[in-house]
Amino acid sequence: MLARWPRDPLQCLQRRGQELKQQVDSLLSESRLKGALEASKRRDIYQRCIQLKQAIDENKNTLQKLKQADEPIPIGNYHQEKEEEHSLLDKLTHQLQELAMSISRENITKIRELIERADDDSAEEDEEDDDEEEESKESGGEEETQEEEKQENESYQQATSKEYIAVGDFTAQQAGDLTFKKGEILLIIEKNPDGWWMAKSAKGSKGLVPKTYLEPYDKEEGQESSEEGSEEDVEVGDEIAEEPEAKQRTGSHWSAVRKALSEINTVDVLTTMGAIPAGFRPSTLFQLLQEGNQFRASYFLQPELTPSQLAFRDLMWNAKTGTIRSRPSHVSLILTLWSCKMIPLPGVSIQVLSRHVRLCLFDGNKVLSNIHTVRATWQPKKPRTWTFSPQVTGILPCLLDGDCFLRSNSLSPDLGILFEPGISYIRNSTGEKGELSCGWVFLKLFDASGIPIPAKTYELFLNGGTPYEKGVEVDHSVSRRAHGSVFHQMMMMRREPQLLVKLRSLNRRSRDILSLLPEILIGSMCYIHLLIFYRQILGDVLLKGRMSMRSADIISNPVLATFPKLLEQPDVMDALRSSWAEKESTLKRSEKRDREFLKAMFLLVYHDCVVPLLHSTLLPPFRWAEEETEAARWKVITDFLKQNQENKGALQALLSPDGVHEPFDISEQTYDFLGEIRKKEA
Repeated sequence: MLARWPRDPLQCLQRRGQELKQQVDSLLSESRLKGALEASKRRDIYQRCIQLKQAIDENKNTLQKLKQADEPIPIGNYHQEKEEEHSLLDKLTHQLQELAMSISRENITKIRELIERADDDSAEEDEEDDDEEEESKESGGEEETQEEEKQENESYQQATSKEYIAVGDFTAQQAGDLTFKKGEILLIIEKNPDGWWMAKSAKGSKGLVPKTYLEPYDKEEGQESSEEGSEEDVEVGDEIAEEPEAKQRTGSHWSAVRKALSEINTVDVLTTMGAIPAGFRPSTLFQLLQEGNQFRASYFLQPELTPSQLAFRDLMWNAKTGTIRSRPSHVSLILTLWSCKMIPLPGVSIQVLSRHVRLCLFDGNKVLSNIHTVRATWQPKKPRTWTFSPQVTGILPCLLDGDCFLRSNSLSPDLGILFEPGISYIRNSTGEKGELSCGWVFLKLFDASGIPIPAKTYELFLNGGTPYEKGVEVDHSVSRRAHGSVFHQMMMMRREPQLLVKLRSLNRRSRDILSLLPEILIGSMCYIHLLIFYRQILGDVLLKGRMSMRSADIISNPVLATFPKLLEQPDVMDALRSSWAEKESTLKRSEKRDREFLKAMFLLVYHDCVVPLLHSTLLPPFRWAEEETEAARWKVITDFLKQNQENKGALQALLSPDGVHEPFDISEQTYDFLGEIRKKEA
């Protein structure tokens, strides 16, 4: 039989909402009491937060399914009452989220206090070693301290288990991984947010293990044996009576620290409270970008030396044509990001600053190229759909361009493209900023026989978690393994998060252009002609114009010294694109066919546009996903370009007393290719 609505269903939900409000208010008042500062009490409050959140979600889902036709008696202001009830439930959810986060912050503060206290106690122990009275007092209270420590250990083991049992066999995939068998007991040393935990086996071996292969280990039997062992240790300690004070203090504080370490990080709390979907994780590719320069485009733009260190491996001169020699690569293609569909929305407690897709070359284990970012746009009516390359007035900003080129010389049979849709966010209550991955998908570029995949549009379904986690769904409410009829499965597939990507076949002109780029690079097609100019100037300076190939002198060239910075400041790159497009529109056909003349014009435009902007005191530093900073930078850039257009160059602005620029050292305008190579090797 079909489920029937009770009489007056809206009133029933309203009464249930008031009951939940009373329970939330009671929990909030209870959390403000002095006794709530205890660790056990905080855990109890946190568990009640989760239970109340689940009850509120059930009430909210029922309210959404409710229709006016379900009411036995017509209600005049039905929609208004339904909206008010929905607002009440949202408010209760927000209060529970804030309470859970405050408990998490208290746990972090507790850890710091315990660590500082442990350091102070260790210093006191050195001073009190010769004090016999203190030793006798400590030995007299030894049994009470051990009982307290035992209770703390038991409560800690209930809160979190550091020992896990393997549910399957795992073989190390690379250096640093730990091989284990099914049923083996592992001690977890550190839990990393990417799903790979540092573990120690019974044999003493340490390494990284995937958390999906582990389950918490029940230690009831082990606890009994450990209690017997602890009693024997106490007896031996009484007989020896050597530094019992140090042993007692160290064990007691470490037990308290372990208990405090059971706190949950920000992302886990947001997931548990429903602020973000369960499949969201801290962005893996963003963390790699933060680690250093080795995953940025400016790193791969620098030329590489041969093993002999006497020539360049990816930069050669063609004496016949008077240009750099084209070099084909194993993978050379152009792709277009069409859209992302059915991306789950975060909760109301999070403000999204940027929606974007990061992509890179990946072989299943490690990143093999720079990480390229494309920002998405969206409509308020369709917040779950992201689009790329929108229609704009003037030039399309390179950050929004969905057309990307890709080059690689990797011979790995598992080579492919890793896509990671993500968001930059800020928490409304705390102002905390972060980066979240909304899933990931891996498009392998070769089939099992080594043949490249065809150029067509691919509909890629997103996986949850990180690229090193398997079997995680972005949104558990939409299961890919749903059972039912074929029609039902097709409807469920349409609701799954997905990314639409088109691989485009290369014509001869596109292939020739890409062959002039470095062997490994991912970037936007809108500034590929500027990269070609940079490479040509690089060839002129390093190959054509050098007096001796063995010379390692520093080269005075502002373009070579500063152009890689533009890849990290897309708005300045857009300013250069706009200035060059304006200049190119004034050239004759014969002038456009003259390569040397074009390079000379490009150098003039670069010195008039980029160099003054990079040293302007009016231009704020570039910050990712800060709307105010981005707007302020673009206003300075547009005003500068307009002034350049009116004055036919930047010379008048540079000589004007109103223009203020940062002083610079001559070394900032010089190019040290050996120094850049040493940075890459480091």
